[in-house]
Amino acid sequence: APWLMALLTLIWGTNWPVITLAVREVSAWTFRALTLPVAGLLLLLQAHRRKQPLAIPRQHWPMLLCSAWAFLALWNVATTLALTYIPSGQAALLGFTMPLWAALWSWLLFGHTLDGRQWLALLLGTAGVIVLMIPAFASYAHAPLGLVYGLASGAGWALSTVLLKHRPIPVPTTVLTGWQLLLGGLCLLPVVLVLEPWPDHFTAANVGGYLYLWFMPSASSLAAFTYITLVPMLFGNLLWFSLIQWLPPQLVSLSPIMIPMVAMVSGAIVLNEPLGWQQWLAMLLSASGLGLMLFRRSDRS
Repeated sequence: APWLMALLTLIWGTNWPVITLAVREVSAWTFRALTLPVAGLLLLLQAHRRKQPLAIPRQHWPMLLCSAWAFLALWNVATTLALTYIPSGQAALLGFTMPLWAALWSWLLFGHTLDGRQWLALLLGTAGVIVLMIPAFASYAHAPLGLVYGLASGAGWALSTVLLKHRPIPVPTTVLTGWQLLLGGLCLLPVVLVLEPWPDHFTAANVGGYLYLWFMPSASSLAAFTYITLVPMLFGNLLWFSLIQWLPPQLVSLSPIMIPMVAMVSGAIVLNEPLGWQQWLAMLLSASGLGLMLFRRSDRS
């Protein structure tokens, strides 16, 4: 199981530069509207093969829709938009501040008190973001917007996690995630149909008096779409759920700390993204803050 956790960290960490390559031809909205429903359907099919019930109790549908919007629509779209403005490693680091945001949401929404260790973790995470902001503002004209998207993605993921923790839905995790992926993707389709510049992405043809529109991305984009849907989103989620059952919380908690580091290094190798002392210092500060937050939770459990 520890080797599988290392594999998951590698898969989810190297996923970030691949997404950067995927959104060079299509927008973040189109990319997520195409990949999320497919991954959701595949997860639900996998759950059906395992004889898991797919039905969601009626009273839990409002919470499921809120979770799908916050986690998948906001997290997935915001992370992808962030990748169009700032390097993939920095976007990953901002997105994986989720545990820090979760502590803030629990405090704001449910009145959970934060102890000194948690406040120190938030301070370290904030310091890591500030270190990233300094070179980003100097190097990227639209960096402020990228930083906003990156932080919004972590906040959305955390909001979904906190809501589901306090209003749990009594279904298997694979079923819950499959429905969230499917619903999150479906809620993006109207945005794509209304806001996307169709003439730039679609080809029109008149066949038998009917107008048909289609879009065919390049082979590299299709490969990126296929890889992201099947490996990080489908296989990665299934692996994550299995690791939660197999490993103690202290060990599983290492993944959110290590994934941004893998993303930064892989982004520097694949996309020639900056990897200087600012990025290493931001990783150190964020990893310290996440470690304090996550291991504190593990101790309490």
